Parts: sequence; C-alpha cells; structure tokens
Amino acid sequence: MNPIPYGKQSITQEDIKAVTETLQSDFLTQGPKITEFEKSFANYIGAKYAIAVSNGTAALHLAAMALGVNENTNVITTPITFAASANCIRYCGGNVYFADIDPDTYLLDINKVEELIQSKPNGFFQGIIPVDFAGRAVNLEAFRKLANKYKLWILEDACHAPGGYFTDSDNVQQWCGNSQFAEAAIFSFHPVKHIACGEGGAITTNDERIYKKLLLLRTHGITKDPALMLENHGGWYYEMQELGYNYRLTDFQAALGLSQLQRANEGLKRRREIAKKYNEAFNAKKGFKGQSGYVEGHAYHLYVIEVENRDLLYNFLREKKIFTQVHYIPVHLQPYYQSLGFKKGDFPNAEAYYEECLSLPIYPTLTEEEQQYVIDILNDFFYE
Repeated sequence: MNPIPYGKQSITQEDIKAVTETLQSDFLTQGPKITEFEKSFANYIGAKYAIAVSNGTAALHLAAMALGVNENTNVITTPITFAASANCIRYCGGNVYFADIDPDTYLLDINKVEELIQSKPNGFFQGIIPVDFAGRAVNLEAFRKLANKYKLWILEDACHAPGGYFTDSDNVQQWCGNSQFAEAAIFSFHPVKHIACGEGGAITTNDERIYKKLLLLRTHGITKDPALMLENHGGWYYEMQELGYNYRLTDFQAALGLSQLQRANEGLKRRREIAKKYNEAFNAKKGFKGQSGYVEGHAYHLYVIEVENRDLLYNFLREKKIFTQVHYIPVHLQPYYQSLGFKKGDFPNAEAYYEECLSLPIYPTLTEEEQQYVIDILNDFFYE
C-alpha cells in the first residue's frame, strides 16, 4: 500500500491543459481569467461578488481591513482554527478574544460567545469570526440574530466549506459563504482544499461598498478608474488612494481554479461518501469518543475522530503509512497568544478536543481500497 496522506490535491489533464493555455496566452497576471474565475466562484457559492486574492490569509487580512478593524476593534473567534483566523485582526492592530467550542460540533459555541459579550461593557465588541471548521456549516442565521442584538459584524471563515450548507428557519439551504447572514466570507484554494489553485483565496460579499474597497486594497490601494480619481493626467495615470497590498492572484492560478471548479460537486459528493463510510465503521464503537459523523450539509474538508490514546494511534498509523494530522493546536495556546495573556485552562472544551482529535484521510481520489485499509488498521489498533 502506498502512503496515504490526510489530504491531497487532484490535478487532471484538463487542469494541466487549462494552465498551459493560459501560460501561452498574452496574460500571466491581471488578465481575463481572474474575472472569469471570480464570477464563476461567486455563482457557485451564491454570493453577488467574489474577489480573488493570493491566499486565504490575504483574504482574511483584506476583509478585516474592509470591515474597518483598527487598534480600537475587539473581535471574537474560535480557538480551534488555523491561526490566520485570529491573526488577521492582529495585522490590523485589533484585539482578539476567544470563546470556547461546542464539544459536539467543534464549532464556535454561540452561548459562550454571548456570555463573553455580556461580560464586557456595551459596545466593547465590534465583530465575530465564526469558522466552518472541518467543513461543518455554522448556523449563521442564529449568529446574525446575536450580531444584530449587539450591533456586530460577521466575517465567515469558510475555508473548509465550499459547497457546505445549513438549513435556516424557513427550511432554505444557506450555502457557506453566500453572505446572506454575514458581511463577508473568505475561502482558501490551498492544495488540500476542495478547489486548488496552488495557493490562492477569495472573499465573497453582497455589499458593493465592501467589494469596491477590497478591489482597491488588493492592488496597493491603487485605482485607474477615472471616476474615482482626484486628478487625471492621461491614459497612463493612476492614483494610490489608500495603503494597500499586492495580494493578487495570477491568471494561470485562476485558470486552474476554473478547471477545478468544474468538478467541485463531484469532489464534494466523494468526500461525503467517504465520511459516511467512516461514520458507519466507527459509530458507537469502543475506543472512539467522538467523530465528525455524517451530517447534512457538511463539506468534509476534514474527517475528525476523538480517541483517548491519540498519540499512540498517530504513531501506529504512521508506521502503517497512514499519515493523519491534528487540526488544530488551540490558537490561544500558541506562544504569541499566551504572551497576550491567554493561558491553558481558559477554554476547556477546545483543550480537551485537542488532546484527543485526529484527522483521517479524506480527499476525492482516496480509493475504496485505501479507505478500507485505513479502517482495518484502526480496527487492528483498537480490537486486536
């Protein structure tokens, strides 16, 4: 059996052809493929606008800037996420606060969020960054009600969840990142994600003001639009109106993303098949304290199990060429955030989850034989 990673990109001949054609075209960057990809991705997600950028972290940073985060801004997020979900606030000089997770869903606990809000003076917090961790959709309708109550914005981190959804109170499927309940959402096109661009990311929004702000910020704060310029010296003229960044995606990355997008639903279907098989294999079995399960609308970027002897299992699986991963070390326990005053014991649900979590292999090209091998080796560990 060849080594089996927890995640893996799938590059087809169609992908290679799409990239090659773009490499042989007149544009390598800032060309027509970027706009085409943005429109296609926005349509797939169900949002009005999509802005392609260089990676998911850049998407978070620009979204935080567009939402006005500064040194007086206080924002709540989850400790079970990649550090960038919190770091984007720090990039802008803002302050990060964590609330604990729901131990059953692994998502930001809305009740803990409200407790945190109520522990501070009125108006202390300005925003919330919920994360669709592992691909499970946050109920943003409920978070919107909470946000409206305390006059907060919402930035959805949907990096794990393109194609995921939750069902709202009107029995309507609300797709992750469609910005029906959030001011904006962000995605990543890292190789192990659903749609790969090598690197890349996107921000989706339905707010034209935010959209225009993002377009400016991703290209040095520069505009060439005569309608927006204070002066106009000629066809060559441009104005830097804000301090922005070079966070652009290339045309050939966008071409790869477009090609990948064509089979996004096929990949999502396969991820759900794999998740269903894991769920059936391990449900209520001795040794398994919890798992992602099989949940309607879950996008299954990750399939997580919880076991008491996680470290032993991790090493055992590596010996059998099964390369699982731990997602994530709680952000508040990272040395940087501990230097800001966070400490062990602050968020017991997140910390208990970290001690026992393990992400199993799940990606569209994982074969039936490979998945059965993973299941058999896990059973050998627990039951022999």
